[in-house]
Amino acid sequence: MVYQIKWSRSVGEIIASLLVSCFLLSLVYFYISASLGSLTSHERSAGLNMQTSSILGDGHIISENIGRENINKNSKATPILSCHLTDFRSEVCEIYSNVRVHGSSSSILFTSDKTINLEANKTWKIRPYTRKFDAFVMKKIRAVAIRPLDASTEAPKCSQHHNITAVVFSTSGYLGNFFHDFSDVLIPLFITAGQFEGEVQFVIADMQLWWIEKHRRVLNQLSNYAIIDFNKENKVHCYPHVIVGLYSHDELTIDPSRTPNNYSMADFARLMRKAYSLERDFAVNLAEGSKRKPRLLIIARNHTRKIINVGEVVEAGEELGFEVVVRESSFHTSVGEFSRMVNSFDVMMGVHGAGLTNEVFLPTNAVLIQIVPFGNLEALSVLDFGKAAANMMLKYLQYSISEEESTLIDIYPRDHAVFRDPLSIHRQGWATMGKIYLRQQSVKLNVTRFKPFLTRALELLT
Repeated sequence: MVYQIKWSRSVGEIIASLLVSCFLLSLVYFYISASLGSLTSHERSAGLNMQTSSILGDGHIISENIGRENINKNSKATPILSCHLTDFRSEVCEIYSNVRVHGSSSSILFTSDKTINLEANKTWKIRPYTRKFDAFVMKKIRAVAIRPLDASTEAPKCSQHHNITAVVFSTSGYLGNFFHDFSDVLIPLFITAGQFEGEVQFVIADMQLWWIEKHRRVLNQLSNYAIIDFNKENKVHCYPHVIVGLYSHDELTIDPSRTPNNYSMADFARLMRKAYSLERDFAVNLAEGSKRKPRLLIIARNHTRKIINVGEVVEAGEELGFEVVVRESSFHTSVGEFSRMVNSFDVMMGVHGAGLTNEVFLPTNAVLIQIVPFGNLEALSVLDFGKAAANMMLKYLQYSISEEESTLIDIYPRDHAVFRDPLSIHRQGWATMGKIYLRQQSVKLNVTRFKPFLTRALELLT
């Protein structure tokens, strides 16, 4: 559920606000296309209608705008290769029948008992990371080559046979940023591998051991088998089914209609509670007469987008009856320890940023309050964290700060485009927009203006 508290405005202001809101929805894609590897509107719509190219077991090649499940149902034979190449966020190939994984050569080879059309004897190169739209980061991802072997080519001997599925993905890119850890890998990995209930092995390209150890508990929930370092593995591992790449739906989001078992973000949240042995499934219900004070967690930031007057916010929360705690989640924070702490709270608030990713550890029916910095960042904020909150059955409040609550007033004159025309700053691209509105800006909340949001959070706990 998504809630927003709106202030009384003149008719003119309301009309202007509606016009800006409509435009904001297009900004999210503007950010991506303008600065992270521009895609045309045709390519974006192609990503929404997933195009699948498959080589079928009978040797025919098809290319139709139909999903993987439809291919399997409508085909007389199971596809040997099923590739999803035009999705906006990622490219994924699934290979069936005698698949050989040779990591040190970055190759996936496959054969079939049936003759493959010679026209299909080509190489597909997949970069198994879920920010396909970001040309800058995708250049850093190792490409995995997928090649069919014809009858005249001797297949490399299997060093080890497996009777399970393998999933190949990368742990490079933006990992280390907590938001990207989840949005780029952990949630897509749940979408892709959750259906196998542990009977799947992870083959990781660009493997970073520190990242594996940081998220070991989640990985162990999804796979019962040892992880293979794709880059360093000299053995040839043979599988009946290999998935190269991860399916991804949106930022920090799962679309149940596109998952094999209708998994949702609520299911992912339950997985987090199981992985980290989190005690609380539900937030406090004040209507039941609980004697325990509702607990409010303020996610602090010590560099950019800080709440300068956090002490005043703590005082306001305590006046309303909250037990208030301020904590910062850093790169070196233990995920297990921090997740248990987050799970003990009923309300979490913070300025837009990676720390809000900790919402995945909140109990059901808890409240997330996202503070949106000045600069027309409302749509981006909903996309990154608000949508996920609703999908995890959390209550969501979004507070947009005013010019007077932004430290940008100490940097730029009030008649500057930063205040007068924020959209003109956005049109200069992500680098300029991010520098001004995300890195230069901190927040000094008007506690009188913000306090009704804390009151509303209490109401949502009843």
